[in-house]
Amino acid sequence: MRELLVIGIGAGDPDQVTVQAIKAMNRAEVFFVIGKGAEKQDLVDLRTGILDEHMRGDYRIVDIVDPPRDRTPSDYEGVVDDWHDRRAAIFEEQFGAVEGVGAILVWGDPSLYDSTLRIVERVLARGIETFEYSVIPGVTSVQSLAAQHRIVLNRIGEPVHITTGRRLREGLPDGVRDAVVMLDADCSFAQLSGDWQIWWGAYLGTPDEVLISGDLPDVSQEIVRVRAELRERKGWIMDTYLVRSR
Repeated sequence: MRELLVIGIGAGDPDQVTVQAIKAMNRAEVFFVIGKGAEKQDLVDLRTGILDEHMRGDYRIVDIVDPPRDRTPSDYEGVVDDWHDRRAAIFEEQFGAVEGVGAILVWGDPSLYDSTLRIVERVLARGIETFEYSVIPGVTSVQSLAAQHRIVLNRIGEPVHITTGRRLREGLPDGVRDAVVMLDADCSFAQLSGDWQIWWGAYLGTPDEVLISGDLPDVSQEIVRVRAELRERKGWIMDTYLVRSR
């Protein structure tokens, strides 16, 4: 492969694809699409729908099956490191079969809780495949959450903390009053004590989008219930939220 384009495509709304991303997509000859099983086929379908809408020339799609990993490991970093190695080996093989310009469409933006750039760097570090690559930014689920709830993430002159559900369960750093939480499979917000508000969103930017907000004690159990129902119905869920101490 001569060149790789890592393209952020937004949180799910096809209209969030930027002009820069559309121009980059139309330079690509091959798109590497990572599948995560039949239960997430609609994520693949959203990607192909974006290509159908914005591509003007011929292209082909290479499906890559994402290797499985333990979702509840005792050694989280070790398991993820091994998973990244296995992903890099698969990508390396597929990259080697392409001669022109390839592209990977990344949900949101590649800079935030996404492993694509780490995998690309691992492929290059192995020294078998060599290519140039560029990154095109996209709209993150964090931005989409703020827009859909019509909120500002930070208070005047104050920071906002971005973290994961696992880290939230371990406790927020001292002084943090505003936190955006991603990758939370266990509804960790329910463990917060004190006077908190929450703005929660699932499937942001897609036709299935669901939003709930309010004082955390009032809406916590509703979010837990709705989240479980959505996950049962679709087989997967992607959600993000802001918690704010009064």
